[in-house]
Amino acid sequence: MANYLKHFAALFTPQRRRAREGQVKNGAGGHVFALDEWARLDRWLILGAEGGTYYASERKLTVENARAVQACLAADGPRAVQRIADVSGSGRAPKNAPAIFALAVAAADAKVETRKAALGALPAVCRTGTDLFHFARDVQGFRRWGRALRSAIAAWYNDKPADRLAFQALKYRQRDGFSHRDLLRLAHPVAPSPQHDALYRWIVGGIEALGKGSARGEALRPEALPEAVRAFESLRAATNRKQVTALIRQHRFTHEMLQTEWKNDPAVWEALLEHMPQTALLRNLGKMTAVGLFTPRSDASRRAARQLTDAARLAAARVHPVAVLSALKVYEQGRGERARRRENALSWTPVREIVDALNEAFHLAFRAVEPTGKKHLLALDVSGSMTGGQIAGVPGLTPRVASAAMAMATARLEREYAVVAFTSAASGKYGGRFGGGDPGITPLSISPEQRLDDVLRAVDGLPFGGTDCALPMIWAKRNRVEVDTFVIYTDNETWAGDVHPFQALRDYRQAMGRPARLVVVGMTSTGFSIADPTDPGMLDVVGFDAAAPQVMADFTRGVA
Repeated sequence: MANYLKHFAALFTPQRRRAREGQVKNGAGGHVFALDEWARLDRWLILGAEGGTYYASERKLTVENARAVQACLAADGPRAVQRIADVSGSGRAPKNAPAIFALAVAAADAKVETRKAALGALPAVCRTGTDLFHFARDVQGFRRWGRALRSAIAAWYNDKPADRLAFQALKYRQRDGFSHRDLLRLAHPVAPSPQHDALYRWIVGGIEALGKGSARGEALRPEALPEAVRAFESLRAATNRKQVTALIRQHRFTHEMLQTEWKNDPAVWEALLEHMPQTALLRNLGKMTAVGLFTPRSDASRRAARQLTDAARLAAARVHPVAVLSALKVYEQGRGERARRRENALSWTPVREIVDALNEAFHLAFRAVEPTGKKHLLALDVSGSMTGGQIAGVPGLTPRVASAAMAMATARLEREYAVVAFTSAASGKYGGRFGGGDPGITPLSISPEQRLDDVLRAVDGLPFGGTDCALPMIWAKRNRVEVDTFVIYTDNETWAGDVHPFQALRDYRQAMGRPARLVVVGMTSTGFSIADPTDPGMLDVVGFDAAAPQVMADFTRGVA
């Protein structure tokens, strides 16, 4: 007798076939749900497209996301600009580059009100000199240097107090083919104060420029410069370690402001460490170890460890968990990511106190969230496609590895949880035998007491396979596992199963009599999700959004 059910079934549909109108094909050929433009914008702003994905090159993914940005601008330009500014200013994203790029697109929009909103948001999105240089590079790809753009750049300089602006000029000198000198010459700001006037002249022409009159004012004396700039001139002229370290301590100079010959001196780095910002500390751990400042059980190592695990410092600096994770991966390997390509590249022997502090700092970098008391199943997609691309452009930080780090953050928060890794079942049959250790599912004994770097290595070493995002629900049903919230960390490139994930969740709810929820944590900036947008019990969030743990907790409680 013919089995017509295999060709059409309302309850269970193979993932390579559309289960509902409106579903779209993902990169792997499975059918999923399309994100709306606003959700796609959020993914781009938080994850970017560096390194592309397993199925899409960086160029292809960037073009797709740029079109999503344009679609949001076309729908409501001011709202899109506000979203860009909000994500950038809140510290939700690991890197600011996607927001800067999106703002550059908005600054060239056809509508005047959108361009005006974008240029008005420039100080909120481009908070440092490096950000401003990125914007100048990006905006040139979409528009010319008209009056409005020049005025916005001029306002970026004029609206800052002279002493704060001096710090920007000293620390962030040039990037992406631009310097402050270039931008001041393009923008022609009218200095709002004598200190600004002196600073602008110094940036453009050096200390000698102050003694020359200009069309805007008479000659100025060096005393008109902000104190930091005058001290910087002394720093450049310093000839011994004692002078350099004294100036560093007095004026809180950063390593970017030093002459090259002082950057291998441990005493200089010790002086820098006393007031080193948290992000700079994370980026220079390897250098300070290589020059001999950090050694096992040394005072400097203990001091750095205390600073790394200072929750108040982490919060004040808005350190993103990805920044800590990147620092941990680089530091523990004892060399920079490009070290193998260069002779005489920087290398070091990791110090235990620093590695331990980085493990703890990662969890502290997530915003404090109250436990929900609910039962969670944390499901990590470890399929082949999760090895493609990079999270926030961090070499080696694949979606597969990053998902394990995110799961660890939840494991540290919640008391009732289980963790599984999944690919696809060998048989590919919904009616096949499932359970602990069966094909496609690997239960993981992840404990919050484990070191993060150990967990990352364990997950990175699991075998690859196809992708079946329905397996966590199928496994939980077969094993009668009570779950309040499934949390699936995936790139949404599911294709291998004989039932769609949303159908598997519905089946679990009916079989177990539990109103289980599903949180889908998207680990790449693609335009689709396995979460059914019509089901209020499913939620799509962006991987490594610093606000995600709170959103997920509220959703699990039924608040959102």
